[in-house]
Amino acid sequence: MFGHSYYHSAIRKYIIMFGNMFNDIDIQRYNKAGESVQTIRLPIAYGPKEKFLARLREDPSLNKSVSIQLPRLSFEVTEMTYAPDRALNKMQRNTSMGIGANTNRSQFTPVPYDINISLYGMFDNNEDAVQAVEQILPFFRPEWTNSVKLVPEIGDYYDIATVMTGMSIEDTYEADFQSRRAIIYTYNFTVKGYIFGPVSNKGIIKRTVLDLTASSNTSFVKTEGPQSKIHITPGLFANGSPTSNSSASVAASGITSNSDYGYAFDKWDYFDGKNRHNH
Repeated sequence: MFGHSYYHSAIRKYIIMFGNMFNDIDIQRYNKAGESVQTIRLPIAYGPKEKFLARLREDPSLNKSVSIQLPRLSFEVTEMTYAPDRALNKMQRNTSMGIGANTNRSQFTPVPYDINISLYGMFDNNEDAVQAVEQILPFFRPEWTNSVKLVPEIGDYYDIATVMTGMSIEDTYEADFQSRRAIIYTYNFTVKGYIFGPVSNKGIIKRTVLDLTASSNTSFVKTEGPQSKIHITPGLFANGSPTSNSSASVAASGITSNSDYGYAFDKWDYFDGKNRHNH
């Protein structure tokens, strides 16, 4: 689009990040003496709850070779909305070292989007359900933050907050003794993410020239035109430390984008306007 073809897989990374937060929840089964006799790791998959409930209704006795088992978790992205309150300066760029030593990668600041995700916990008894609830709720007050590298070409990590916005409970049991019961806990979350534009690879500016003009018209002096010239170049000693002395610096061609260089300023003043183009 607009002459660019790219894919940073940011939305996919948000989905993986979200699923990883809930992939290690264990449910304990106890005997009458209160001793743990079974540990069940809650499986989690991406998909709407209706798909799993339909499978449950089609085979309530779970006699078919392929079936779903409770308890389990599923989640899905339900909405994405622009978040203007988190918008950054659109002209600012993020940069990193480019493909070659004399190039830089750059990218405009990302666009903030709130990604609404619903997490569904499906259980066949209330004891399993509340065990999962007590392992989820304490970590969201109301948010949990993950650090994620979203654009490998730039290499920056972003702190992505996942905010819990609410929870509801549903019991699908309808008094039919042949039907299988399913208790559904729905957790609503908002992932405060960013969507990124293309990454460009451009050469490094190693020399800046400024011409300063001073104009005045008095009874004593009349001057017009560039009166000063300033050169700004990277400065680096041979030992790799920065310097502001251009005469002591190595050649600009030997300074790369990831060098720890300083800035060298050279200034020439011309009061008569002559020879100002010699530098």
